[in-house]
Parts: sequence; C-alpha cells; structure tokens
Amino acid sequence: MQGADKGQGIAMNGQGLRIGIVQARFNAELTGALASACLAELGRLGVDAAQIRHVTVPGALEVPVALQAMAQSRRYDALVALGCIIRGETYHFELVANESGAGVTRLALDHGLPIANAILTVENDAQAWARAEDKGRDAAQVAVEMAQLLKELK
Repeated sequence: MQGADKGQGIAMNGQGLRIGIVQARFNAELTGALASACLAELGRLGVDAAQIRHVTVPGALEVPVALQAMAQSRRYDALVALGCIIRGETYHFELVANESGAGVTRLALDHGLPIANAILTVENDAQAWARAEDKGRDAAQVAVEMAQLLKELK
C-alpha cells in the first residue's frame, strides 16, 4: 500500500521544525532534568536551538495555559509539556494529574498540534528520578516524530 507506515515509523529528523516547550517549575530539579534531556535530544535530532522556545510556569496546572498560547500562535510544529507531580497525602495529586493531562490532550486535539506529554505522575522522588532522563528524551522524540507525521498526512 503506497504511503502506508509499515512499522518503520517516521524519519526522526528535526531539521526545520519549530518546537515549543513548557516546563513546570514545581519540583524544579526534576523538571530541570526532564528539560535538559529533552533539549539535548532535540539537538541530537537536528532541531536548531534557535527554533526552540522554552518557557517555564509555576506548576503542572499552568502548563496547559502556556501550551494554549503557543498553539494559538501557530508558530510551532510540535509542543512539549514537562512537569512532575509526586503523590502526597491528599487528593490534590489526582486533581493535578487528571486536570493537567486532560488539558494537554484537549489542546492537542483542538489545535491539531502534536503535544508530547512528559508530565510525570509518580509515587515518590525515587520513581521521578528513575524516569526523568528517559521521559525527557522520549518527549523530544515524540514531538519530532509526530510533527513529521502530521506534515506527511497533510
């Protein structure tokens, strides 16, 4: 079948792509590790550093608002959401995790724009640190692959 994706995936070439990153500052050391891994991987994939806009917001609940502004600008081929929500003793964890995740998904669908969601939802610091580097790298790969796929499909 012509044009079918036969399991090879889309070429992981970020040249010419414009990427927006929104990083929550809550749990800043962890989200900084996510951001460092994401930025390094975007560079490895060929995304020009001048084509990356990286902003920070107070926490995970604010991430969708900044993503929305970026999406509405129509300046980006893909966006990345970075954050870390660690379970506490109250229901607040579920609220923040559910609402931030739903907001990111809704924005991607409403704007037809790929958004790689790397807002970690973990039980403790150890789980967060065990995932931070891999998930930051994964977010960059997802952003590039989905941006290229959507360009191909349009």
